[in-house]
Amino acid sequence: MANATPAVNPYAKPNAAVADAAEQYQEVRLFATSGRIGRVRYIAYGMGIYFLFAILGVLLSLVIGQFGMVLAWIGILVAGFMLTIQRCHDFNTTGWLSLLVLVPLVNLIFWFIPGTDGENDYGAKTPPNGGGVVFAVVAVLLVIPVMGILAAIAIPAYQDYTKRRKRCSSSNSSRKHRSASRRGTRAPSPGPT
Repeated sequence: MANATPAVNPYAKPNAAVADAAEQYQEVRLFATSGRIGRVRYIAYGMGIYFLFAILGVLLSLVIGQFGMVLAWIGILVAGFMLTIQRCHDFNTTGWLSLLVLVPLVNLIFWFIPGTDGENDYGAKTPPNGGGVVFAVVAVLLVIPVMGILAAIAIPAYQDYTKRRKRCSSSNSSRKHRSASRRGTRAPSPGPT
């Protein structure tokens, strides 16, 4: 029994390298028509690009006139179509569907249609959303309506205040002129304001 082979333990750990295959994610490309982009990134990047090009348009219009604003709107349209084509690819349809962006309210379907899980005809799965992207979407979707509500309240209140101020100052100056004319003196000129 000197030639006996050592017994193999059936409960021993495997010696082979065992690892789960890492999921393949597609790189997010902002200014491209190929690839995919998820819903949250589509909303965040779309709003971000809109604000960026709007500010750029205002600055350009200050420098080169009205043509600067036209250039900004063309930039917004082109960048919006690029993002929407990638969004269409995420739910495995052709980029021609992005023409629905031009139809009011129908364009919101791109916010609600979920993307396909895993790989599809247009590439690998999109990477998971980071905390920054989710925070940006929540902030934008909450801040914009709150700013609109505050503006709807504040602007009419300010306009009412300025009207009352003008009425009050005009009635004060007419009162001074009337009392001065009764006394036969000249009304005091208004001092520096």
